[in-house]
Amino acid sequence: MSPTVAGLLQAGVLVLFLAVAYKPLGGWMARVYSDQRHWRAERLLYRVVRVDPDAQQRWTTYAAGVLGFSFVSIVLLYLLQRLQPLLPLGFGRGTDGATTVAPAMAFNTAVSFVTNTNWQSYVPEAVLGHTVQMVGLTVQNVVSAAVGMAVAIALVRGFAARGGDPTDGGRIGNFWVDLTRGVTRILLPLSVVAAVALVAMGTVMSLRSGVDVTGVDGARNTMPLAPAASQEAVKELGTNGGGIFNANSAHPFENPNALSNLFEIFLLLVIPVALTRTFGIMVGDKRQGHVLVAVTGGIWAVFVGLTWLAETFPNGPAALVAGGAMEGKELRFGIPGSALFAVSTTGTSTGAVNSAHDSLSGAGGGIALLNMLLGEVAPGGVGAGLYGILVLAIIAVFLAGLMVGRTPEYLGKKLGRVQVTYAAISILAMPAVVLLGSGLAIALPGTGDAMNNDGAHGFSEVLYAYASAANNNGSAFAGITVTGDFFQTSLAVAMLFGRFVPILAVLGLAGSLARQRHVEPGAGTLPTDGVLFGALVGGTILLVAALTFFPAMALGPIAEALS
Repeated sequence: MSPTVAGLLQAGVLVLFLAVAYKPLGGWMARVYSDQRHWRAERLLYRVVRVDPDAQQRWTTYAAGVLGFSFVSIVLLYLLQRLQPLLPLGFGRGTDGATTVAPAMAFNTAVSFVTNTNWQSYVPEAVLGHTVQMVGLTVQNVVSAAVGMAVAIALVRGFAARGGDPTDGGRIGNFWVDLTRGVTRILLPLSVVAAVALVAMGTVMSLRSGVDVTGVDGARNTMPLAPAASQEAVKELGTNGGGIFNANSAHPFENPNALSNLFEIFLLLVIPVALTRTFGIMVGDKRQGHVLVAVTGGIWAVFVGLTWLAETFPNGPAALVAGGAMEGKELRFGIPGSALFAVSTTGTSTGAVNSAHDSLSGAGGGIALLNMLLGEVAPGGVGAGLYGILVLAIIAVFLAGLMVGRTPEYLGKKLGRVQVTYAAISILAMPAVVLLGSGLAIALPGTGDAMNNDGAHGFSEVLYAYASAANNNGSAFAGITVTGDFFQTSLAVAMLFGRFVPILAVLGLAGSLARQRHVEPGAGTLPTDGVLFGALVGGTILLVAALTFFPAMALGPIAEALS
């Protein structure tokens, strides 16, 4: 079977499985977040933490819950790393066992995992013991994803609310209930099933420190082991991306074969894709969800095709003689499996990699970078993708309203100055962080020493790093060394602003929508459930990114691709 046919078969099977899971998973998540009943275990948890699960919250209270929970999570994860020598299961992480993690690195890592970025500036199997990996990182893989889902559902409730009740004050749910249900009813059950499946496919699951092996040259080495399958499952399912081994999903202990590779791509796409159906059910019009999944699916398919083409026919005689740009790729996945993974991971804020993105061709690496700079809405991270594309849909409706001279309406809610301001803050936060961070890293004296490449590719590495941090992705062009205090701190700040500024804007938007009375569509209302609106949203996504980032892209990946 030719690589092209095998690649098309992989993509077809992936789309088929996503289509099969779309309806039941999307419907289940809609029921989870709409259910008026609380499970017995959930009620016990609410009593322990002194939360009234039946109390509805205004957006300010909801936002305080998000920020408070995230702040405490950062502190606890930071302390776990700093106190690592006192913890069990810290095997072989130094000459005398587990070592403490340096302050700047511990801060960067804590922020990274709490913001669902999972950027790793360290070698996991050499720095972190099993306890920190399991109690710290894996737990944050679950709860940070649940936070993103909770924020998305809060915005959906804002659209679905009928409003008009002055005593209601625009309440959008209860953060603690949404967080708990996202963990107990969605992420944990799916992660358990996925972990068992990965173990069956060959992914390692062990609490041993390692296994001694003798190489073909007679030298004895120790191969580190880890409880990889459990973290791998939620790493992909929660669009996290932080690997338990340095090679991430290119490591055979995390991703042993082509079947596990396809399964992991399915895991990182399935919840973001199904959330569009959840949205359609909760607003009372499933066609609205169909439009969003068509837009995100279309962008994803085009980018997969372009990446596959760029890696198959790269610039350079050596790559052409080899039959494609195979540098940095695993032979067991090849170009099709690597292109599928690269586009899916950069389009979902996952950041897991099964190939070295720094070794992608100029055009291929540029597409991966652009995929993040779109705002990661194709289909986006767990929760973050849904609220991101809804914000862009609001911008699209607003632009259409300007063209026809009418007050824009979306899903029965009028979009005035307040709503558009919140949407603008949400979409402008990421470009500001990316461009300011990249500019400082290039301009400040001494930071250039961290760049192992100069010219267009060196600039692309810096731009990719801040795009990855601000979009809470976590993948990297590996040619830049980010272990210095400047990069550890500045990238952590980029993660914080890239995560929480849009979240606060989205929650403010949700509150303003929930206070509005629902209005029925009139003769001049723009239909938002058809092909025309889908094209308008897709065009807005591409236009916003193109106008914002074209100069920076021209200095980096575009110049490299044309060289």
